[in-house]
Amino acid sequence: MLTILGFAMIATFLVLIMTKKMSPIAALVLIPALFCVAVGQGAQLGDYVIEGVGNLAPTAAMLMFAIVYFGVMIDVGLFDPIVRGILKFCQADPMRIVVGTAVLAAIVSLDGDGSTTFMITVSAMYPLYKRLKMSLVVMTGVAATANGVMNTLPWGGPTARAATALKLDASEIFVPMIPALAMGLLAVFLLAYVLGIRERKRLGMLTLDEALAREPEPETVSAGTGTGTGTGGKDRLRKGTGASASGTGTGSAASAGGTENEDGDDEEFQGLDPNRSTLRPKLYWFNAGLTAALLTAMIMELMPIPVLFLLGAALALTVNFPHMSDQRARIAAHADNVLNVSGMVFAAAVFTGVLTGTGMVEHMADWVVGAVPEAMGPHMAIVTGLLSLPLTYFMSNDGFYFGVLPVLAEAGAAHGVSPLEIARASLAGQALHMSSPLVPAVYVLVGMAKVEFGDHTRFTVKWAVLTSLVVLAAGILFGIM
Repeated sequence: MLTILGFAMIATFLVLIMTKKMSPIAALVLIPALFCVAVGQGAQLGDYVIEGVGNLAPTAAMLMFAIVYFGVMIDVGLFDPIVRGILKFCQADPMRIVVGTAVLAAIVSLDGDGSTTFMITVSAMYPLYKRLKMSLVVMTGVAATANGVMNTLPWGGPTARAATALKLDASEIFVPMIPALAMGLLAVFLLAYVLGIRERKRLGMLTLDEALAREPEPETVSAGTGTGTGTGGKDRLRKGTGASASGTGTGSAASAGGTENEDGDDEEFQGLDPNRSTLRPKLYWFNAGLTAALLTAMIMELMPIPVLFLLGAALALTVNFPHMSDQRARIAAHADNVLNVSGMVFAAAVFTGVLTGTGMVEHMADWVVGAVPEAMGPHMAIVTGLLSLPLTYFMSNDGFYFGVLPVLAEAGAAHGVSPLEIARASLAGQALHMSSPLVPAVYVLVGMAKVEFGDHTRFTVKWAVLTSLVVLAAGILFGIM
């Protein structure tokens, strides 16, 4: 019964958010609460929620201060040269911009933290997509999938969890997987190229001068739809006189200073406004050095990530904005993103708390493992790779690697399959995992990009599944698993 209810709860949640019948926050809270009562454990709901909140509180704290930190870095102009450089290189070509998104996300992912990757990538690329009226879900989909492949780095999380769960050395798992992961990353770049060509056909291609000369006008479609298109988009883009879509709310990419129009919408392309009052050109190298030091400390694990971002945000605010009124203004400018993302994380804590506390996760895992035919025993590595797609999407990495993977490894060992092969195969689903509603970083991505989570899910899942299958197929082809 718990197995059926667990799958039913997940399916209900996904259907409601993808059809936009409920907001993600409401669905993450109300759906698990309802199912908790349905399994007869309503009296324990409070305990489950508190436990879930306690487990995710460090993540929420990290995201809160990371948003403030990178928001300040955007305000002071740290990423402006990146945006200008990419625009100059891409020459306003949608294909190059999408490929650039994938490359940038992959490079920044080397720090091992998805939230940081999405903050930097969206901050740099969002103004370009909005200026050219490109599809924002293309940006979020490509960034999430590229980060998913790179998330398999030993310091990224999944590899370390697999090594810990099966008592293996992380390098023995990761190093042989490099060729397969390289094929996965190549698949992401190819996907970005194809999607970019599609955007180029839809929008046409501008020269750099035409792109910079375009003047903003109010958008007729909410940025939350993820389409990034307005009335008469194609014709105006080709002529270079069309309107730039205005983002709604206070996004990190749009909050880098400037003014708001009379409707309260942010002015377009503010990330490149050379006259905004928040710029600190004299402190550019200090901010660049501080950011490099922060990322280095994260990779070296000198301190917990929430502590690093807390210290970094406090230092960045103090040095760049020594006056209290300016500090309050910067914090207020990013308050919407902080509230939306942290609220989503705590709402997700309800979902994971109920899923774990009621025993649904355990029963679902046991059912999945038990459903594997005996004849598939010698091929448990392939089975593990295939199962990693849905299981890491519907479960947290902790739940999969510490709860399910040991069972799969034991089943494989009975048929002579090495635990190393099982561990490597378990990494195949990470490209899809990064778009899971249980991954807090994905809410940073869609929140900063002003894309509805349901739109992102519908667009991204199919491409992420394809990328994960490429990694798995490459691993089999190269004899890694």
